[in-house]
Amino acid sequence: MAVDGSLERLRREGRIVVVGASLAGLRAAETLREEGFTGTLTMIGDEPYEPYDRPPLSKQVLLGRVPADHTALPRSRAIEAQWRLGAAATGLDPSAKRVALADGTSVEYDRLLIATGVRSRPWPNELEAGLDGVFVLRTRDDATRLRHRLKAGPSRVLVIGAGFTGSEIASVCRERDLPVTVAERGPTPLSGALGSVIGDVAAELQHQHGVDLRCGVMVTGLEGDGVGRLRRAHFSDGGTVDAEVAVVALGATRNTEWLAGSGLAAGPRGIACDAGCRAFDVRGIVADDVFVAGDVARSPHPLFGYRFLSLEHWGNAVAQAEVAAHNMICRAEERRPHLWTPYFWSAQFGVNIKSVGVPNMADQIIVSQGSLGEHRFTAAYGYQGRVIAAVTFDQAKWLEFYQRQIEQAAPFPPPFATVDRRTEGMRPVPAGFPDPSVPTHGPQVTVSGYSPTDQRVTFTPAGHGRQV
Repeated sequence: MAVDGSLERLRREGRIVVVGASLAGLRAAETLREEGFTGTLTMIGDEPYEPYDRPPLSKQVLLGRVPADHTALPRSRAIEAQWRLGAAATGLDPSAKRVALADGTSVEYDRLLIATGVRSRPWPNELEAGLDGVFVLRTRDDATRLRHRLKAGPSRVLVIGAGFTGSEIASVCRERDLPVTVAERGPTPLSGALGSVIGDVAAELQHQHGVDLRCGVMVTGLEGDGVGRLRRAHFSDGGTVDAEVAVVALGATRNTEWLAGSGLAAGPRGIACDAGCRAFDVRGIVADDVFVAGDVARSPHPLFGYRFLSLEHWGNAVAQAEVAAHNMICRAEERRPHLWTPYFWSAQFGVNIKSVGVPNMADQIIVSQGSLGEHRFTAAYGYQGRVIAAVTFDQAKWLEFYQRQIEQAAPFPPPFATVDRRTEGMRPVPAGFPDPSVPTHGPQVTVSGYSPTDQRVTFTPAGHGRQV
């Protein structure tokens, strides 16, 4: 009983450190306090700000409707934390249970939650990236600087990459009546995230709103003038465009470099963890005192063959943080798995785009409601005979239905007749995802590997059971 009592005190009264003063970090801290943790809670963040909301940065903030410093995340309760802001974590010693910081200090823990998220992938040429007028968009400060430059009315904006972020920035530019060129190496905008069938619709939207869209090309160089200001971009097809502003939207890089030498299974695709958010070490053994949540986590999902998924989703960060926090302080028999169904949304060119599931695992797509030509539709994605995802353009009311189809491993193509009795697209066609060996800009879900304990699980059509 004495041992059980000390374990209980450790769970409730020990030292918990959260690395990542982010959405996931904040929601985890709130859950810890909500569920009775009374010990020391330390929040570490590389930015000087307490947690704020990122989705508004590429929309309302760039449009000038909301100042960047008004994006702080609302609090459900006081978390009574010690904040270590503006000092990034630089190392982890699991044996000593210590996190090293960039300011030369360190913080000790009994249990650790890693929620370091992602950062924008920079322009690869450092000299060109340093030109006045070249931007990325990830942080509050990024959004503030870019908003000021757009407000000044540049002669043309170049957006490099037509994933969700790049497309949203292009939409903002057109709403501000700014000339904008979008360069995308894939066949269409959003092709890496939703496939080229839906990407063709996204391309039509951009053309209709006056975007100079150039697909199948790469930007090979950014040229400055004599005083270090951006003047021109060069393309792989030999073309050029003059621009005063270039926004690099080439996707994200997961913040795992600081874990080098820690022994954790951390790499460019994230930190591997089990369904209970416990981190794996490089030998495939889970750690009971290190947990992971949010964009940086890479965890197996039973709905998708126990493949490891890395999700850059707002809702996933919240749900996974709550599960991780609960599991950090509960008894072993009370732990629960993280089973959140991926969900994503975007607003661009007057259209609300929402998806559920993992579209980029699919091999086929079918339009089940509405019309591609009218830019108002629902499309279902299939993989190995089952529904695996759905996307809607201004038809979000159908997402809950398709979420149930995904969770029930419903057969693909869907056997039911469409509600609006359309005939367009009622035969499955290839979804049109780019070659996975070629980097693309925009997948919000990265699929990689299997859980070490479930390597043999395969998809089978509904009604045939699961082969193991």
